[in-house]
Amino acid sequence: MNLSPLPAIMLEPLVRAALLEDLGRAGDLTTDAIVPKNHHATTVLSARQKGIVAGLDLGMLAFRLIDQNVDMTVERQDGSEVAQGEIIATVSGPARAILTAERTALNFLSHLSGIATATASIVNAIREYKAKVVCTRKTTPGLRAVEKYAVRAGGGSNHRFGLDDAILIKDNHIAIAGGIRPAIKRARASAGHLVKIEVEVDTLTQLEEALTLAPDAILLDNMSVDELRHAVAMVAGRAITEASGRITLDMAAQIAATRVDLISIGWLTHSAPILDIGLDYRGS
Repeated sequence: MNLSPLPAIMLEPLVRAALLEDLGRAGDLTTDAIVPKNHHATTVLSARQKGIVAGLDLGMLAFRLIDQNVDMTVERQDGSEVAQGEIIATVSGPARAILTAERTALNFLSHLSGIATATASIVNAIREYKAKVVCTRKTTPGLRAVEKYAVRAGGGSNHRFGLDDAILIKDNHIAIAGGIRPAIKRARASAGHLVKIEVEVDTLTQLEEALTLAPDAILLDNMSVDELRHAVAMVAGRAITEASGRITLDMAAQIAATRVDLISIGWLTHSAPILDIGLDYRGS
């Protein structure tokens, strides 16, 4: 997998804020009381269940922001599949720093690996079809960039990153504008030449009207499999088709079989369960 890492300048503020939240006003009282100042430790990050790894750079930053002398040797890179019990990385250095940063590192790593694992499950379920799995803007506030990175680590693709990189005309926009036609016309009059326009429809009648104005993409919202199949036939390649609305792993293949281009799934980022990853002490 050709997965480009995110620049450290994007990650450090997130990790720093998480560490400060955990350290509070007095630091790690437990570790400082129990662990000798100069004690060295070797630990391993290990998978407690099968899944896809994502977030190692954030984990490493958590340790090294506490002490630059912590080293991490990665065994399984982001985007790699790991088996239950498999070692992901070895973390060694000052014991106090490792224990102080442990929870922050694991929070990021487990959360992002969970997103990557959930994404991979959908990607694998539809691998015989052309559809791509994409995420949405339903992300944890402040974590959008890394959660969308985790989707890519799982083999998925990203939808727009924010309100400023594409026009997506949704139901409330249509209602306020007075219909699909005036909404798309206003959008086209305002959009720059590099800005794509997508419109959300939930009926085939709306789709027919939208097609007369040639949007770049059409979001087919909460349609049945039969409606999706009919919609794709109506579009006939004139726009990108995107299926959306409470799509589960069990129904993903049926939806992909309708020949839609994209399947967008919000729960990948807002509700994916974590991948259980632990930090185990191996010695001094």
